[in-house]
Amino acid sequence: MNKQVPSLEPTGADRIDERAERVKQATSAAVNNTKDAMDRTADQVEQGLHHATDKAAHAAHTAADKASEVSERGREVYDQTRERADEWLEQARAYVREKPVQSVAIALGAGWLLGRILRR
Repeated sequence: MNKQVPSLEPTGADRIDERAERVKQATSAAVNNTKDAMDRTADQVEQGLHHATDKAAHAAHTAADKASEVSERGREVYDQTRERADEWLEQARAYVREKPVQSVAIALGAGWLLGRILRR
């Protein structure tokens, strides 16, 4: 009886299969490493965008607050100026009521002076 003893040395096909498996594992590891690196990069970009958006929103709110403050201050100055003008107008009216002849003389003099200035 002629029995063949299995050989302990790998055959050519076994070696090819073994190498193919190593290439497959190396490729899989490279893909996984690349995927992990891309995920980390995407997370960093996303965090950067969130940070930039938050800074831009904060700057916009600050600018809006400043504009509101300036607008309010402008309104206050306008109101104060209007009140002063109304007071001066009332004082002028009271002066004209108290001294009508002097008021007419002052008006004529101012008109004559203004006319002389504008002729030149």
